[in-house]
Amino acid sequence: MRAHEAWRSIPDKLKFKQIPGSICAPRGFKAAAVFCGIKRRKLDLALIASDVPAAVAGMFTTNQVCAAPVKLSAQRAAKRFAQAIIVNSGNANACTGRQGIRDAKRMAEMAAAALKLQASDVLVCSTGRIGVPMPMKNVERGIRACAPLLARSVTSARRAAEAILTSDTRRKEIAVEFTIGKSTVRIGGVCKGAGMIQPRMATLNATMLAFITTDVAIEPDLLKRALRVAVAQSFNRITVDGDMSTNDSVIMLANGLARNSKFEIRNSKFQEALNFVALELAKMIVRDGEGVSRFVTVHVHGAGSGVEAAAAARAIANSPLVKTSWCGGDPNWGRILCALGYSDAKVNESRVDVGYAKPGSRKILFAFRRGRPTNVALKALSKISAAQEFDLHVHLHLGRADFTMYAGDLTENYVAFNRRYGSDPASLGG
Repeated sequence: MRAHEAWRSIPDKLKFKQIPGSICAPRGFKAAAVFCGIKRRKLDLALIASDVPAAVAGMFTTNQVCAAPVKLSAQRAAKRFAQAIIVNSGNANACTGRQGIRDAKRMAEMAAAALKLQASDVLVCSTGRIGVPMPMKNVERGIRACAPLLARSVTSARRAAEAILTSDTRRKEIAVEFTIGKSTVRIGGVCKGAGMIQPRMATLNATMLAFITTDVAIEPDLLKRALRVAVAQSFNRITVDGDMSTNDSVIMLANGLARNSKFEIRNSKFQEALNFVALELAKMIVRDGEGVSRFVTVHVHGAGSGVEAAAAARAIANSPLVKTSWCGGDPNWGRILCALGYSDAKVNESRVDVGYAKPGSRKILFAFRRGRPTNVALKALSKISAAQEFDLHVHLHLGRADFTMYAGDLTENYVAFNRRYGSDPASLGG
């Protein structure tokens, strides 16, 4: 599904209005992007900036091997305010030791100088190859060229969305507009990610990057809480290949230029709107996953606890055997039962139901019920599982906890792409 098609799924009751411009849609946000020679011939450096100091929130990878920009930005996102983000693609600046930290700090210093800010007001993100030193002369030249190009326009936002891509095949953008009291507010976002995707992000700790801007007036602590809620039900529920990156980051800036009353924010549609933006961006990542041909929503119902529901859903969504059966359009419930059995969830085979449905449909065709295969025809089940998108429902009947994951299949194209990823510059989108 293309980025603009995501709007078709907006529930009417939420009253979100589609607007163009993604990260430049909210008042006071500008973006720019340039090619500086990290990749080959394609945009590879972007700058996002607010006209005024903005409340800041960030969520970052919990991988114990995390990149230098993650370490730096996690510290700065823990503060109350920031004003800009500098991001490059083609080089992750991960596993680069002390020099990597110095390079990340230098990127922030260069961007701050160009924008007449303090270096501590700038966050840094990188994505691309691991273990390769940053080509800092190229980066510094790129930052000097990028800053004068900052503009609030649809084109600037699109160029920034393109500059952060690596193995992605398309930009990922979204923006919504709604009201809080008498004020019109906006939330916009861009993201990248196609491989090395199963983020599990926390506030202190090919990559998933997402940048969200809003002109809403909100206290920094409340923004951090709102982003945690949104990430928990979106980016932390997707998987392409089960690998957690060294660089996963979601950063949000809120500059307050909508002039809404901060007293109204707690009872507003803000959290719903942010949840929607984050989830749509997350789904775009899965749909554009490396080699992905099918998008599967995995619903686990009736687990003994939330932790067990999540464990069951992740085991199914990350199983190579399950994912390859999805690739073939095969409703192979035996592989699903196998994945359930080795998960950390408590499972009683005699109570399990496994069913298939069209996306969002309440009509479920069950292939397996209460420990036994059903009489539903294989042809009917295959018609659903062979579609580009479908829902998988697994009922454990052991409690009241549910969990949903968004996953892709595992194809020959994924293997072909990744077997030479490290030695093929073209795989970096350059």
